[in-house]
Amino acid sequence: MTSDDTTLDASAPWLEVDALIDDPRTRIVVCCGSGGVGKTTTAAALGVRAAERGRKVVVLTIDPARRLAQSMGISELDNVPRRVKGVDEAAGGELHAMMLDMKRTFDEIVEGHADAERARAILENPFYQSLSAGFAGTQEYMAMEKLGQLRAGDAWDLIIVDTPPSRSALDFLDAPKRLGSFLDGKFIRVLMAPAKVGGRAGMKFLNVGMSMMTGTLSKLMGGQLLRDVQTFVAAMDTMFGGFRTRADATYRLLQAPGTAFLVVAAPERDALREAAYFVERLAAEQMPLAGLVLNRVHGSGAAQLSAERALAAAEALTEDLADYAPEDAEEAPQRPDDDPNSPSDEAGSPLAENLGPDGIVDLADGKTGSRTPGGPSPAAAEHAASPSAPAAQLAAGLLRLHAERMQVLARERRTRDRFTALHPEVPVAEVAALPGDVHDLAGLRAIGDRLTLRPGATDD
Repeated sequence: MTSDDTTLDASAPWLEVDALIDDPRTRIVVCCGSGGVGKTTTAAALGVRAAERGRKVVVLTIDPARRLAQSMGISELDNVPRRVKGVDEAAGGELHAMMLDMKRTFDEIVEGHADAERARAILENPFYQSLSAGFAGTQEYMAMEKLGQLRAGDAWDLIIVDTPPSRSALDFLDAPKRLGSFLDGKFIRVLMAPAKVGGRAGMKFLNVGMSMMTGTLSKLMGGQLLRDVQTFVAAMDTMFGGFRTRADATYRLLQAPGTAFLVVAAPERDALREAAYFVERLAAEQMPLAGLVLNRVHGSGAAQLSAERALAAAEALTEDLADYAPEDAEEAPQRPDDDPNSPSDEAGSPLAENLGPDGIVDLADGKTGSRTPGGPSPAAAEHAASPSAPAAQLAAGLLRLHAERMQVLARERRTRDRFTALHPEVPVAEVAALPGDVHDLAGLRAIGDRLTLRPGATDD
């Protein structure tokens, strides 16, 4: 980004990324946004930059794609933080990375909050296995659980969370409520009732009060599935309150000082509309918003040449090309010394009349290659100054490409300006698009450098 036309308006505050990650009070950074806008890359780039500036960092990705592992040179990420090699640790920092294993995290919760016999019964229960592997919202809830575990362990100065890609905005924040509603819902409470009543009273309640309902459920779910659910509920009875308690604690942690949300978006209408919703939702939930990262912003090294001027110049070149048709060049007369049948330069010949001490003197006809005593004739000079057809075609094509790029810049700028007009209080960092994909630590460092460029600075 090299021009004021491609940088932030003066009214839009600048997001100071280095100040954010250098602040020891910043303990959690959550990167959120819609899918495909570069959240994973942004989270990884922040992790690399923070580690090389002295922080002990762990990056937690919930994205099922393996881009983070590949860019950090790790063969595979799993539920255990892995140290990233190749990071400059001269400042005393470290970088670890991990990918959430939803089922393994759920298993760890069960194993940590139930005795061995009950834990085994839960882990082997078919309904639990289905719930832990694919229940709606489980991934986001387990991300909250894992974040709580990492923060409680206090082994890292900074935790960077790459939230799941989602069209329904902040599922990451909604997950505790959703799973809590399921666990506290009427269906679960009814299934828990026999276990809570116990003994003969429980059997009597089950046989009399639930006979019609269980019969219907057996037809809908199947008798074996219903028994699996009841067994699971009975085994999990003592743990349900713990889920809600831990979820509430992690939710409060996200609202507390020391947590910073970064909304990541591309400079496109749909992505920024989603980003605006994120900003409004975070404000409603009283979550601390650090700012917006506008990713993959296009720039130009010749932004002073507008699209209109570039198109006009390309059109002029195209018109000039039409005036210099190939057949015109073929009809031009040959030079006398190149044509064996040309007249000799004997005295009295037409050619001899045009001879002078400095060469051929063109008196009137302006033939190509002729000369005047002071140099080439005006006609010859004009022809020599005109660009050749291939060069003119190339120049016209480049001008049209530049015009298209400037139109893209203008569209991105208008889209960004609409967002900043709606949310003038939100700091913004623009990240210039790289020419290729990020697939290693060098690429992540380049993204980190772009994240911290001040508006109007040149990215050399």
